[in-house]
Amino acid sequence: MDMKIDPCTLVIFGATGNLATEKILPAIYRLYFHGYLVEDLNILCIGRRDLSTDRYTAQLKDYLQASGSLPFKEEVFEEMTSRIVYHQMDFLRLEEYEHLKNTMKSISPDHNYIFYFAVGPQHFTPIVQSLKSSGISSDTKGWQRIMIEKPFGKNLESANALNEEIKKVFREDQIYRIDHYLAKEMIQNITTIRFHNTIFEPLWDNTCIDNVQIVLSEETDVGTRGGYYDQAGAVRDMIQNHMLQTLAVVAMEPPKSMNPEDIRNAKVELFNDLLYFHPETTYNDIVLGQYEGYRQTEKVSQDSTTETFAAMKVHIDNKRWRGVPFYLLTGKALKEKKAQITIEFKEPMYSQQYTIPGSTISSEIVDPPNLLEIHIQPKEGINLKINAKEPSIMNKSKLVDMEYCQSCNLGYNTPDAYEKLLLDVLTEDFTRFTRWDELVLTWSFIDSIDLHSKKVFPYEKQSFGPEESIQFLEKDRRKWHHIKE
Repeated sequence: MDMKIDPCTLVIFGATGNLATEKILPAIYRLYFHGYLVEDLNILCIGRRDLSTDRYTAQLKDYLQASGSLPFKEEVFEEMTSRIVYHQMDFLRLEEYEHLKNTMKSISPDHNYIFYFAVGPQHFTPIVQSLKSSGISSDTKGWQRIMIEKPFGKNLESANALNEEIKKVFREDQIYRIDHYLAKEMIQNITTIRFHNTIFEPLWDNTCIDNVQIVLSEETDVGTRGGYYDQAGAVRDMIQNHMLQTLAVVAMEPPKSMNPEDIRNAKVELFNDLLYFHPETTYNDIVLGQYEGYRQTEKVSQDSTTETFAAMKVHIDNKRWRGVPFYLLTGKALKEKKAQITIEFKEPMYSQQYTIPGSTISSEIVDPPNLLEIHIQPKEGINLKINAKEPSIMNKSKLVDMEYCQSCNLGYNTPDAYEKLLLDVLTEDFTRFTRWDELVLTWSFIDSIDLHSKKVFPYEKQSFGPEESIQFLEKDRRKWHHIKE
């Protein structure tokens, strides 16, 4: 891979948490495994636990060997861990940043730093303020970048307050707001499918497409995240970020070029065209649900009305998409883990007409619509369903499946989202990160929904969600395509 990576130090706040041990550090190992990192990266792992560097890396080794995502190679691991230093501190105590500053100087003579906030959102502001107060952020001998995980606020007001605090210390071109869905292989493939195949882009509008469905369902429940989730809910936790970003990649106008700013400009233009909800559309175009037993989750209110399931119909008011509904569905404790986009094309122009042998009775059958399915996870691939003639003497057609299964061909060894995100920050590529004006528009859209006015329907765990979500599409004379009959 031909890329320029400046020598730098990755400073991970929250290095003993699940995000660091299960996502970030395994992604770094995979980058070393594939030869993308050699001697360019030092890794400073900050945690509250009293651990030595050797004990910390031994725990990491245990996890990597147990995960089995890649063959474990001792020499690769040793190459990686030779660059790791564990630093114990309470990152909420300003007085401990002086010691951190000394540690940073001792391992990073180049003064280039990436600060990764792998911590809860309540800690973002205190860490940023401490980096400033301690003088760490004012080190101008090298460059500095920060990586921030979602959630970025819980509404537009709180997101703006957080952004103001961060912008007091870091410029917009130093801030990498992570939405790891943008780095998933098949999400990236959408632009290739659209703009590198002449058979699709001319059909990618309201003259040929009937509706678009974006589904992100999870088998697991909220688990130990009850305290966070009860304040967020499915709409803020999933739709505001992952699902609206996916919608933007599907629906945006062709960008002027494929450079990061032109792509993000195209998404902003799309977000500006979203039709906001008002009381009538909130009532008719949204279904909320809560799985049975949710209220018994630790740190969840016993009378909680937080939604763990949401389905909604979104409209885009522009020439390309006017009249085409975008159906979004997400939820916890559903029947299967699945992320899928389905493009349903309009019904064929001609119907089938044939006469049954030995009869004068003529029948007419309307062919089913063509479907383009983009499978994001766990399966990765593309299915194009078209009508073809059945092999018989009758002039009948059937829906046949043209399939490309990427995960079948490559196993599940396609690049992990966090591998790409880390490389993107190292190489200053903003394509898969969220710009502030995108956040303003997505939060403004979500804030237009009066969630408190909506009834929350119960549903059984490991089901497809509340029955009302099925009826939601049936009243539009459509059906969810991820639910197989």
